[in-house]
Amino acid sequence: MSAYKVFKQHVDVTKNLRSASKNQKPCVFWLTGLSGSGKSTIANAFDNKLHEMGKHTYLLDGDNVRLGLCKDLSFSKKDRAENLRRVAEVSKLMVDAGLIVISAFISPFKQEREMARNIFDQGEFIEVFIDTPLKIAEKRDVKGLYKMARAGEIKDFTGIDSPYEKPVNPEVIIETVGCSVDEAVNQLLNALSRL
Repeated sequence: MSAYKVFKQHVDVTKNLRSASKNQKPCVFWLTGLSGSGKSTIANAFDNKLHEMGKHTYLLDGDNVRLGLCKDLSFSKKDRAENLRRVAEVSKLMVDAGLIVISAFISPFKQEREMARNIFDQGEFIEVFIDTPLKIAEKRDVKGLYKMARAGEIKDFTGIDSPYEKPVNPEVIIETVGCSVDEAVNQLLNALSRL
């Protein structure tokens, strides 16, 4: 254990000043759902729409984060929890910078989503459940992951041999069956307007 002590450093330029200069309320939209549910597609479309509106955003996507910040982590339960902890902390830094952050991660367990929520100020964390039945998500299987999980090539795959705990009271529920990407984006824009 290190003998160093860490203290929070005061800074003069605050989150409020940064967000005021951007004329927006910083927050994180935390998109959760099964692999293949549409999280990345909806997140990307939402990011595009906000950019068109002149908003200052950043999109954190599961695979992209795994290629850099979290490339040292495996897919064990412990490392998946650490992956989400890191994402939550990075999201918080970006919210402190005054940004609207869109985080798209399976984040299958309630405990980890609550951990993420609890590091933000009240009203800054918008949990978005991308509700897609397993049968539909598995049919999409763009990356071939469900096929590999069913063949036993991937262990602890969410929805197959590892559970997905549906959010109990998310701020937004997007039921992707019968809902277009544009309709999903409008739901997110409505949530943003209520902040």
